[in-house]
Amino acid sequence: MPVSVQHPPTRSSEATAPGNGLAVLLLAVSAFVIVTTEFIIVGLLPSLSRDLGISISAAGQLVTLFAFTVMLFGPVLTAMLSHFERKRLFVVILLIFAASNALAAAAPDIWVLGLGRFLPALALPVFWGTASETAGELAGPEKAGKAVANVYLGISGAMVFGIPLGTLASNAFGWRGTFWGLSGLSLVMAVLLLAVMPTLARPKRVRLADQARILKDPFFLGNVVLSVVVFTAMFTAYTYLADTLEHIALIPVGQVGWWLMGFGIVGLAGNWLGGYFVARNPLNVTLIALLVLALGIAATTPLALHHGWLVVALAVWGLANTALYPICQVRVMQSATHAQALAGTLNVSMANAGIGLGAVIGGAVIQHWGLATIGYVAAFIALVGAAMIPFVARLKAKGTDA
Repeated sequence: MPVSVQHPPTRSSEATAPGNGLAVLLLAVSAFVIVTTEFIIVGLLPSLSRDLGISISAAGQLVTLFAFTVMLFGPVLTAMLSHFERKRLFVVILLIFAASNALAAAAPDIWVLGLGRFLPALALPVFWGTASETAGELAGPEKAGKAVANVYLGISGAMVFGIPLGTLASNAFGWRGTFWGLSGLSLVMAVLLLAVMPTLARPKRVRLADQARILKDPFFLGNVVLSVVVFTAMFTAYTYLADTLEHIALIPVGQVGWWLMGFGIVGLAGNWLGGYFVARNPLNVTLIALLVLALGIAATTPLALHHGWLVVALAVWGLANTALYPICQVRVMQSATHAQALAGTLNVSMANAGIGLGAVIGGAVIQHWGLATIGYVAAFIALVGAAMIPFVARLKAKGTDA
């Protein structure tokens, strides 16, 4: 889950106006559109690989490109742009998404499509790092919590439903039509925010170096590395789930999107469970979720042709997969002794490192051992993450002793 890397800005005199509830709603919808742009590509991989004449593993590197761009540039760009006036910042970000999605829709080859994925990846973490606290500012102190939750709902909804929506849209309109649709939605949201959102006071710039002392804490670093492994396990298989359903489970192409939608609906329950239990003991909850994830992913391939049992395996996988989003975010932020906002942003960056690495590993597995083995490799990586947890816990004990 995204968080900001700066302290809340000075509130403007307009910030508590009654009409600002609509601006908050528009921010939540914008969050959904923006984060959907990142995750929707997974549902489009089979169709665009066929259309562009490239392998599914080559198409999967578009996921890697986006994720690694967020990882490398996210914290730095957010810190550099955090003092910009929010209304102008969000409008520019949405215009970037509108233009880049249009470029992707018109792309004649994988290289132009890659550029269409690289540009929004630069802008996405800046939105992640500023939208929720801006929503709180717009709503005022009494309603700030609800406003932030609304933006988070847009982000979580995109994470859960972005892939199935992309698959269904691709079936109905083609992958190019899906990108054109995202381009149009981004442009509409830019115009609406320009018309509705008030101009807020410019936030003060906060030096990233002042917060970066958390990078000297071994326990914090251990939790960050653990997040990389967790997301690698998740996206080694999840990146190619649509292809697995189509070619291993032999689900008709027109029905794959609905299967992914069911996976996402189950994931909503996982998101709630992860958020509910993680505060008790983040590392133990991570361990349980990883074991459940490994079980669900590993069971998918042997049960692929028995669709009743496949539903059960996917439900187990989906619960653990989506639960790990809030679990990892809370776990990393709680491991930081200070600068929790920076800690959360770094976790988002490292999660994207895992997403990109997972796509790379999954593509390599498909090339060398075939699509049917990808679930076993992903489950093994999840078990590696589970085995790391006792060592990460010891880092906390050493820090306490010191």
